[in-house]
Amino acid sequence: MTKRDTFELPGDRARLFSRLLETIEFEIVPLTTRGVAAGNKVFGAALLRKSDLGLVLADTNNETANPLWHGEIHCLKSYYELEDRPGTDELIFLSTHEPCSLCLSAITWAGFDNFFYLFSHENSRDSFAIPHDLKILAEVFGLEDGQYNRRNAYWSCWSIRDEIGRLDDPERRRLGEWADRLDKLYEALSGTYQESRSASAIPLP
Repeated sequence: MTKRDTFELPGDRARLFSRLLETIEFEIVPLTTRGVAAGNKVFGAALLRKSDLGLVLADTNNETANPLWHGEIHCLKSYYELEDRPGTDELIFLSTHEPCSLCLSAITWAGFDNFFYLFSHENSRDSFAIPHDLKILAEVFGLEDGQYNRRNAYWSCWSIRDEIGRLDDPERRRLGEWADRLDKLYEALSGTYQESRSASAIPLP
């Protein structure tokens, strides 16, 4: 395979990360709130245009309907159901949580050259009590530390938290506080999910 052109972060990184956090809070969280009330996990995703950061669509986990409908997979399903959809090379892929091995593969096969995430695999395990991402990477792929290649011939990916930490103040402080507020929102969503988890029919709850 020939290496694709690398997707580079734009010059105005604060604008990009503001828009990603805004999308999570106002587009994904409302969908996830309803999904969690129905017994689904807290994971969601969205697609934005690279050109103007406009939203194409947002979606959330729907594993109660199909255990393969992770947030990213369900987002891709909705994307391919659009009558007039932009090409994947025109889009930014946003995931609330670092994609699992299933979703990493789906993003790759769909042809995206990038993705961004707010919560890491370690966050999913430690803060959300969902250890499957790291366990599968270890048990199936032999990646004991979960360290897949963040830059490869298919795509590049970024942790929103890490990138915010590289900004200068006052944007670093402003966006860091925003991300902290999202932590609280997702902590509450996770609590709701955990309360119903024992009754879940999802194979890997």
